[in-house]
This record gives sequence, C-alpha cells and structure tokens, in this order.
Amino acid sequence: MEEKLGKVTIAPNVLVTIAKLTTLSTPGVARMSPRWASGVGRLLGIGAVGDGVRIQLEDDAVIVDLHIVARHDANMLSLGRTIQAEVARAIQDMVGMEVKEVNVYIQDVEFGPEKE
Repeated sequence: MEEKLGKVTIAPNVLVTIAKLTTLSTPGVARMSPRWASGVGRLLGIGAVGDGVRIQLEDDAVIVDLHIVARHDANMLSLGRTIQAEVARAIQDMVGMEVKEVNVYIQDVEFGPEKE
C-alpha cells in the first residue's frame, strides 16, 4: 500500500536549468543566446526564463523554447533534432514530466579562430 505523504512541486527554474545544461552539453552548441528569451520573456512575464531558455507549462506538459548560437562546423538540422531529443529525454528522466514541445531557435553562428 502506497501512503500519500504530501505534494511534490518542481519549480519552473529547475526545468530551465535542466534544459540549459543539456543544451550546452550537446556538441555543436557554442552558447545560449539570451537575446529574445531574457529580454522579451521577462517583459511579458511568460513562463520561467533563463539565458536562452523559456519554459511554459500547459496541461501538466512542458513546452521548451531554446535560443542558441551554433558552432560554424555543426550541421544545423541535425543539431536541432539532437537538442530536441536530449532535452525531452532529460526532463522526462529527471522530473518525470511529459514534454509537449522542444523548439530550437538558432540565433547565430559562431566562428572560432582559424586552425593552422
């Protein structure tokens, strides 16, 4: 018999952190792009916002918007799909919540110094 001990609440900022760290650990991502998410998101008061990440909860499911800067040598389509799969998996595995959408916006491309 399972006894109900109370309620478990996960702060939206926890989801922001999971999404951000998972995205940054994906090969091909140079950094997060804070342009849209931190500026407009804070002004509009939409969901939880952190550097390049916006989280919304809809019907107990998570919607994630990620704004990134990609490395110049990354295949952008493959990178976006990989980020979608990895972020969805991380949120589902770590907090057990359904992920409805993971939207990836590649805001810019970063070119590093030329190799000799």
